[in-house]
Amino acid sequence: MIAAPEIPTDFNLLQESETHFSSDTDFEDIEGKNQKQGKGKTCKKGKKGPGEKSKGGNGGGKPSSGPNRMNGHHQQNGVENMMLFEVVKMGKSAMQSVVDDWIEAYKHDRDIALLDLINFFIQCSGCKGVVTAEMFRHMQNSEIIRKMTEEFDEDSGDYPLTMAGPQWKKFKSSFCEFIGVLVRQCQYSIIYDEYMMDTVISLLTGLSDSQVRAFRHTSTLAAMKLMTALVNVALNLSINMDNTQRQYEAERNKMIGKRANERLELLLQKRKELQENQDEIENMMNAIFKGVFVHRYRDAIAEIRAICIEEIGIWMKMYSDAFLNDSYLKYVGWTMHDKQGEVRLKCLTALQGLYYNKELNSKLELFTSRFKDRIVSMTLDKEYDVAVQAIKLLTLVLQSSEEVLTAEDCENVYHLVYSAHRPVAVAAGEFLYKKLFSRRDPEEDGIMKRRGRQSPNANLVKTLVFFFLESELHEHAAYLVDSMWDCATELLKDWECMNSLLLEEPLSGEEALTDRQESALIEIMLCTIRQAAECHPPVGRGTGKRVLTAKEKKTQLDDRTKITELFAVALPQLLAKYSVDAEKVTNLLQLPQYFDLEIYTTGRLEKHLDALLRQIRNIVEKHTDTDVLEACSKTYHALCNEEFTIFNRVDISRSQLIDELADKFNRLLEDFLQEGEEPDEDDAYQVLSTLKRITAFHNAHDLSKWDLFACNYKLLKTGIENGDMPEQAFTILCDILMIFSHQIMSGGRDMLEPLVYTPDSSLQSELLSFILDHVFIEQDDDNNSADGQQEDEASKIEALHKRRNLLAAFCKLIVYTVVEMNTAADIFKQYMKYYNDYGDIIKETMSKTRQIDKIQCAKTLILSLQQLFNEMIQENGYNFDRSSSTFSGIKELARRFALTFGLDQLKTREAIAMLHKDGIEFAFKEPNPQGESHPPLNLAFLDILSEFSSKLLRQDKRTVYVYLEKFMTFQMSLRREDVWLPLMSYRNSLLAGGDDDTMSVISGISSRGSTVRSKKSKPSTGKRKVVEGMQLALTEESSSSDSMWLSREQTLHTPVMMQTPQLTSTIMREPKRLRPEDSFMSVYPMQTEHHQTPLDYNRRGTSLMEDDEEPIVEDVMMSSEGRIEDLNEGMDFDTMDIDLPPSKNRRERTELKPDFFDPASIMDESVGLI
Repeated sequence: MIAAPEIPTDFNLLQESETHFSSDTDFEDIEGKNQKQGKGKTCKKGKKGPGEKSKGGNGGGKPSSGPNRMNGHHQQNGVENMMLFEVVKMGKSAMQSVVDDWIEAYKHDRDIALLDLINFFIQCSGCKGVVTAEMFRHMQNSEIIRKMTEEFDEDSGDYPLTMAGPQWKKFKSSFCEFIGVLVRQCQYSIIYDEYMMDTVISLLTGLSDSQVRAFRHTSTLAAMKLMTALVNVALNLSINMDNTQRQYEAERNKMIGKRANERLELLLQKRKELQENQDEIENMMNAIFKGVFVHRYRDAIAEIRAICIEEIGIWMKMYSDAFLNDSYLKYVGWTMHDKQGEVRLKCLTALQGLYYNKELNSKLELFTSRFKDRIVSMTLDKEYDVAVQAIKLLTLVLQSSEEVLTAEDCENVYHLVYSAHRPVAVAAGEFLYKKLFSRRDPEEDGIMKRRGRQSPNANLVKTLVFFFLESELHEHAAYLVDSMWDCATELLKDWECMNSLLLEEPLSGEEALTDRQESALIEIMLCTIRQAAECHPPVGRGTGKRVLTAKEKKTQLDDRTKITELFAVALPQLLAKYSVDAEKVTNLLQLPQYFDLEIYTTGRLEKHLDALLRQIRNIVEKHTDTDVLEACSKTYHALCNEEFTIFNRVDISRSQLIDELADKFNRLLEDFLQEGEEPDEDDAYQVLSTLKRITAFHNAHDLSKWDLFACNYKLLKTGIENGDMPEQAFTILCDILMIFSHQIMSGGRDMLEPLVYTPDSSLQSELLSFILDHVFIEQDDDNNSADGQQEDEASKIEALHKRRNLLAAFCKLIVYTVVEMNTAADIFKQYMKYYNDYGDIIKETMSKTRQIDKIQCAKTLILSLQQLFNEMIQENGYNFDRSSSTFSGIKELARRFALTFGLDQLKTREAIAMLHKDGIEFAFKEPNPQGESHPPLNLAFLDILSEFSSKLLRQDKRTVYVYLEKFMTFQMSLRREDVWLPLMSYRNSLLAGGDDDTMSVISGISSRGSTVRSKKSKPSTGKRKVVEGMQLALTEESSSSDSMWLSREQTLHTPVMMQTPQLTSTIMREPKRLRPEDSFMSVYPMQTEHHQTPLDYNRRGTSLMEDDEEPIVEDVMMSSEGRIEDLNEGMDFDTMDIDLPPSKNRRERTELKPDFFDPASIMDESVGLI
């Protein structure tokens, strides 16, 4: 059980007095029991502590006789039926009638009614305990709470506010509604009786201080909703006081003869009573604010902190004269640094309600200047919802005063229109539109009805183009358009204006668009047309196509009609004007994809269709750019729709064009392949350009009737004979071997076994030789073009991309066991030398091969080192310098290889042992011709092999050492010359840590599990058997011959069926342009959270935060530039008393107080986290 500590009684709220109902209450004073005596005169004296209950059991009336009754339900043995909780939980009854019933019960016997209300809060917390009448009369609040804590069900962490299910989803709203209605119905009398409210506030304050989360959460919510209801009451009192004051001033200003003295007395009495009521409300609100809010707004639970911030925002918005000042705004400002997104979100939504009202701007000036930078930084919050609300808040700040945000602040928001997350981008788009596009000059009012270039949108379109170009993200026009689509639809759909800016000459005094600006405008225009026709965000912005509503479908059809009617006429003109510009033409040719082709017939626009087809034909003849030709092909494909009557017209035009291209290609190819003549570059260019045009149409159209295979086969055969296409042939061969490998039988397709083809050793050698000759080459060897000039940087990158594809194709054959794994040795040995170019591919290949066969992979690694060692011997001879860079490079490569085995020595035990075995055999393989007194020729290889000694288990080191001694003679062990140093160092590496073998294995096994064990836990017998089994096997292994080493080596491994790989030849085509989501995310990555040093929030007072809880406040920005500057000082502060303002007629606007945002001046010991 969790026992709550005794709560100090900080609030002296209860007073033994009789309840009084004023004349304006909604309820009658039953039996005349409750009479007001000196209301307001003695209320500040003689108040009891929160634990001292009034002994007037029924509020001064006669005690009830017989069984106690509450709302018509029996109460026996002091334990009452929780009817109030049940009614609120079901939520079926009208809340006002529930409250009215309780008020009637309170009038009859206030102690029993209060007991029901107390148990209501206890049961709403999920506690099964019941506060009895005896406990209520004789126990302090702290004792009652401790008793309820002991009866709390600690096996379940759920309570009504957190429970799932439809019944509990509505409970929170019903709970909050009950509290609001209770205060509203009691606002004229009962809340001033200094009994009901004092008891409730005292109870909620104590519960909010509990260590039980359910009590703390429920009571904080109740207290905050109670405070909100009291704020509403205080606001009504303020309004009534102002009205009364006005009436009094008006009556007093009358002439003496017409002045009604009795009315003046009544008004003075009413104003006095209202002032007394307001003082009472102030006391209640101060008690809740100091007793609950200032502690719980920093609670360890995020939901509790969020409740506090949400409610204080309501107070400031509802009663701004009293609460909208720096004394309360500071809490919102500090909490914007909270580590939980839901709390930061509540801060922003609270501020939005304040900034939305422009009349409150003057009260927010200091807060804005102090916390503006934090709000701007929150636009990059790791929680997208928070980022969206931060941008919306800045939009409201912008509308209230444009001078507040600097140009740098605005730029931080501008670039978010390119965000991949659509809500963030849309919010940024609205900010951008409000800042740059929503202002209209007064001079434009007279030209509102003008269209085209003279329309008011013309300057706005230019502004959009300028912004797009200055953003330097030219491939993301679709993202920019989508961001502004909701707020600037009228502007973005003004295609007539855009068309006029492109076709018409500039007006006198108007500056014409530059070529770059025209290109940007065409791209933006294309994106707006695509968005209107498709009605969904660009790729990477949406979760999929949604179902359009009837209204959206009608808008889509209307837009397509408008687009077709305008651009069916304008597009041929635009193509004619920009026919030589590849970029502009490529974008313009995409427009027909969004046409309603039926309009060509219904609108009698056939002549414009003919003009379009002529322009497309001319563009095909002029351009050889692949993008332009593919755009022409797609346009023909879009227009050649058999459903429309224009099909025949377009089909004839397409056939004529392809006829000409095919005839031209056959003629040029025949001349090109004539024997005895050397073709020049012009002929080759003509053949290539014509073939590119045919290829573009072949991708989208059926060209089988033109019989292009024969002529293309001639060209291909000639290229093969001349050896002009080795890379393409290699890639295709790798893909064919992959297709017809044993992988073809995966998935239960054994019937395809006859199709399996395994390359022989000669073919594997040829493939490997090709890789070594064409991939692992020096950069300078591949940098010279045919004319001997240096290629530019883009060409180098393209060449590297092709070489990487070749290497990837061969490595896939290794990974999928199509070729022998040992062929990878020639690849692995290049790991260090070509790390920058191919390091990722080689490392991944190592990882995959190790998953297939750890031992064979280890043998391949040692083989690669042996090959490098032999190459060094061939170059430098056996008397090489072991300090040379070549030998050091081999040792470094061995060290890198050793690191790839990881930390789990048990998993790689056999592989490492086999690696050492092969290394030892290689080192002693070549005896020295001069005799045994001289070291073997490859002995220096042991120096390289020692890099792997650290990966051996301790008992395995002894086994390997025994195996090493088999190759050593007695004279070798006595040698100490420098040439024998590799042997000595390798022996020492095996002898190091040779003791305590058993502990080594046990620690190796246990390292994968938990390091914390119970004192009573027993050692696992299973693990002990594993260890003993390994030791026995190694003992037998060391005492036996080489049969053990060879048996594992000779084990056949079944080829592993892995996922079918992607064919390399399909990605050997020219790389496509990056999609918006690809390139954008590389520019604006959403980084992970960077925690700064947490601030000490608990320097005073007791903390509710568990030991494993993180600090509440920290920097949650995704940008490392975000700093917490407002919280670097200590968090000690003085809690301000709630002081409701005097009536508006008697006061003037006060100046802002000193800087309450300075944390050093606003906290004291009473605000610690309790």
